[in-house]
Amino acid sequence: MQSASQGPAAVLIGPPGSGKSTVGRLLADRLGLPFRDTDADVEAVAGKSVSDVFVEDGEERFRELEAQAVREALETHPGVLALGGGAILHEHTQKLLSGHRVVYLQVGLDQAVKRVGLASARPLLVLNPRSRLRQLMEQRRPIYEGLAAITVATDGREPEDVVTEIEAAL
Repeated sequence: MQSASQGPAAVLIGPPGSGKSTVGRLLADRLGLPFRDTDADVEAVAGKSVSDVFVEDGEERFRELEAQAVREALETHPGVLALGGGAILHEHTQKLLSGHRVVYLQVGLDQAVKRVGLASARPLLVLNPRSRLRQLMEQRRPIYEGLAAITVATDGREPEDVVTEIEAAL
């Protein structure tokens, strides 16, 4: 495991709606550390929203920007880091995550749908969001599980309870 001086204190992964941003901010506050979200980093570099990057530049360009954002954050961010749901698809990112405190936030489809909403502005969920979310979750689950040092179920739980479990596991 890496120390905070060698990278993030915790890296949160999971599908859309798993609570990475919400739990990440709370965990960072509780640990007295900064919070960082790689989707926000992509937006800052691109000068537009993640949705606009997808629509205007394509998913391939988004994934390039995302991989760059993850690499930089893993090297420089000492706090709690939330990765976009698909960041783990990049093989180089998977290798970079090795040795970090990776926390997989598990969520069931019904809970994810409630949290994301079916009228979502998320680019990969535009057509038939429920079906597409199920596909993404099934495709990515083995990768999330393989990368995780810690797995925390989030269904039916308050974010504070999830944070308490992560904090104890760290």
